[in-house]
Amino acid sequence: MDHETLFPALHSMLRPGGGVAVITNGAPMWLHDTPWSNALREYLSGWLGKPLVRTWGAEQEEQDRYRASLAAAGFTTGETDVDYEDEIDLEHLVGAVYSAMPEDLLPKPDERAGFEERLSVAVSPFAPFVEPVRVRVLSGRKDATSV
Repeated sequence: MDHETLFPALHSMLRPGGGVAVITNGAPMWLHDTPWSNALREYLSGWLGKPLVRTWGAEQEEQDRYRASLAAAGFTTGETDVDYEDEIDLEHLVGAVYSAMPEDLLPKPDERAGFEERLSVAVSPFAPFVEPVRVRVLSGRKDATSV
């Protein structure tokens, strides 16, 4: 997201008192400290040939940049976290992996069945898959007296 362009543009479009929210889901499932997450991280790191460490927008540094950009655009900022656990099945796990990976890193369509089978073998011994989730809502509110 080009937040340095987006937030000023949004500020000019919002009515006084209006706001914007940036929502992230915290660390991806392969960075949790659970046996199944460790197995998933090991599998994906081996498949990609490099360690997985990025959280794609959920890192504190990225959140701080969004907050500073909102403030620079004239918004008053706030933050709310919602934490919960969710038990997911293998199909959800595979879908979440595909959803989080950049397109250029996805397995080719004809490679996906094998990718999914090997992923299943890697993580299934650690079922059930209980995922700790943190949803962070970073908000920006336009001053009620702003034009």
